[in-house]
Amino acid sequence: MKTTAIRLSLAGVLAATALAVTTPAHAQETLPLQTAVAALPVADEDRTGYDRDLFRHWIDADRDGCSTRAEVLLEEATTTPSVTGRCTLDGGEWYSWYDDVYVAGPRGLDIDHLVPLAEAWDSGASNWTAERRERYANDLGDERALVAVTARSNRQKADQDPAEWLPGDAVVCRYVADWTAVKHRWALSVDPVEQQMLTDLAAGCPDVPVTFTPAD
Repeated sequence: MKTTAIRLSLAGVLAATALAVTTPAHAQETLPLQTAVAALPVADEDRTGYDRDLFRHWIDADRDGCSTRAEVLLEEATTTPSVTGRCTLDGGEWYSWYDDVYVAGPRGLDIDHLVPLAEAWDSGASNWTAERRERYANDLGDERALVAVTARSNRQKADQDPAEWLPGDAVVCRYVADWTAVKHRWALSVDPVEQQMLTDLAAGCPDVPVTFTPAD
């Protein structure tokens, strides 16, 4: 009986180990946009204590000489710029999809946090560690999180959510889907007005999927 019990116990351990190996800790999920919006947690926003400096950004995480800003510019360039010295970019061209504009050279571009830092703070990041806020501010793991856009459109948007600012009509569905994906990726909430606007907009975006992988 004792041998049988040991075997059963060992089998249980092996089964648990196999499950841990085969089941990813952060599995990718795909949901219809309307379902994804409905699944976002709803909470009132609170900006108490917010300071942009609480999100350390434009770091050089892989120490290759290029900051997060430069990494995004290199990734999103429609015409690749030249790179000299410690990741100085020259030339190149980019497409700013917020306002349907092509931009020559990197100087006319901002790197937008699709879900702004202040909005993230309001939606749950105020409770994060400094290290997690840094990872959010430099998220290169999801191409939707950071976007190269015209300085003009980025400053028009500022820290507003989709109830307050939207890009051109032709890309609204993309913007809503990307916003929803980033919020899910980082387990951020939406406020009631934001939720209603996302719900209304998603209704006009049939068959749009939202795929996201929860951040560590």
